[in-house]
Amino acid sequence: MSDEVQPGHVRVRLDLSYDGTEFSGWAKQAGGRRTVQGEIEDALRTVTRSPETFELTVAGRTDAGVHARGQVAHVDLPEAVWREHHQKLLKRLAGRLPRDVRVWALREAPSGFDARFSAVWRRYAYRVTDNPGGVDPLLRGHVLWHDWPLDVDAMNEAARGLLGEHDFAAYCKKREGATTIRTLQELSLVRGDDGIITATVRADAFCHNMVRSLIGALLFVGDGHRPPDWPAEVLAAGVRDSAVHVVRPHGLTLEEVGYPADELLAARSREARNKRSLPGVTGGGCC
Repeated sequence: MSDEVQPGHVRVRLDLSYDGTEFSGWAKQAGGRRTVQGEIEDALRTVTRSPETFELTVAGRTDAGVHARGQVAHVDLPEAVWREHHQKLLKRLAGRLPRDVRVWALREAPSGFDARFSAVWRRYAYRVTDNPGGVDPLLRGHVLWHDWPLDVDAMNEAARGLLGEHDFAAYCKKREGATTIRTLQELSLVRGDDGIITATVRADAFCHNMVRSLIGALLFVGDGHRPPDWPAEVLAAGVRDSAVHVVRPHGLTLEEVGYPADELLAARSREARNKRSLPGVTGGGCC
């Protein structure tokens, strides 16, 4: 289990942010594509002058083009490397990393901490504008333009029908062996003074494309193409609906990851690894 640190190593928590525009997502990929994980691991290897790569575990893998303001990862470093470099490691990473990714904090993690499995929730924001003139050029990489007027009250009414623990298969890209059961803790939308609508989406975890699919359904309600009860009907049907579009990634930002108190970290990590099913439903897969 990855929450068991090997003898002679120290688990280090990293808090970081990145602009996902030029990245092919978080996870390393074959073919030399640029990824957030690859950039940070390369920088760590360089600044610690290590012949080996120290692999990162992240709270939530983001897709190509998705941003993060409050991403969390961990890495297990040899004790000797941590002792030698930890006081200057943050500044050295700042000098080595490209400008579209930053590590803001590095600290020894408490016992039982696992960036992925110890998390109790992830909070995303999706930003969209229906301004008939389009998106502010300075925000074009972070805000989606929707060219129909949006009714935020109707979108919030629809969002309330999606809250709670459900099988979100209708809003997820299915992956072999993975469950699509999630607990959606918050889904709400607010229009700011600048006209930008920010959707806050918080859940214990997310399956692939879940947030962008939920937003796609809500936009269809907001512009009048579907009634407010339609997204919940799609959810109950349990199958992908061709009318649910996966919106573009650039409007999505991982804002924050929540963890329990230190003494509960290991228990949470074990719980998150358990197979998950709804009452009366058998089967499922890992988280």
